[in-house]
Amino acid sequence: MIRFCQLLTGGLILTASFSTCLGAQQRPLSEQVAASMDAHAIAQLVDSHYNRLHSLRANFTESYEGLGMSRAESGTLLLLKPGRMRWDYTSPAGKLFLIDGKFAWFYVRGATQVQRIPAKELDDLRSPLRFLLGHTQLDKELTGLQLAPTPAGHGEYMLIGQPKGQENRVRRISLTIVPGTGAIAAIEIEESDGAVTRFTFSGEETNVAIPDDAFKFTLPDGIPVVDAIPPV
Repeated sequence: MIRFCQLLTGGLILTASFSTCLGAQQRPLSEQVAASMDAHAIAQLVDSHYNRLHSLRANFTESYEGLGMSRAESGTLLLLKPGRMRWDYTSPAGKLFLIDGKFAWFYVRGATQVQRIPAKELDDLRSPLRFLLGHTQLDKELTGLQLAPTPAGHGEYMLIGQPKGQENRVRRISLTIVPGTGAIAAIEIEESDGAVTRFTFSGEETNVAIPDDAFKFTLPDGIPVVDAIPPV
């Protein structure tokens, strides 16, 4: 038995000037309320975008920095409601993270085992995207929700908050929102140990035809399944 999250490292935090958020604490109450309303309005825009979808395909890049390590990966993401998600990595090739609605599966080509854990017990840092597979309500998924401009500008905003249920592991999560559409262009997670994972998305296709078989994990010949231990 091993801990599933030990091999599924990831996280997100857009390096937006966090001082913008801290500065809000020093402003008059009326301005703080106005800023809060803006954050909730953007959150509702995101909710509206994803609640209209039943499927999504997008390219992703993933980077990780922390614990003396640095890593960059990329691939294709598939989402299909209800509750299914597939991360196919092309770099490195042969890495797969899949949620079939009941279990989460993780396998790397050439590995001696497949890891499996009930989806409801999953604590992988790709998990924040799972709220997109149901009825999205960011106000309920993230606490302390605040709004800040992205460092690069371009009219994009970041929603910054803390995902519920991961308070002991995640310090904050930032979602970069495409202006006017509510689509998420990037996610950044900062863990409590300072590690940072960033996901960026491109080429988003919505409500595309995705076969159910895409979310069926096929066990490689001769490879045993190990039931991973959920984190405490």
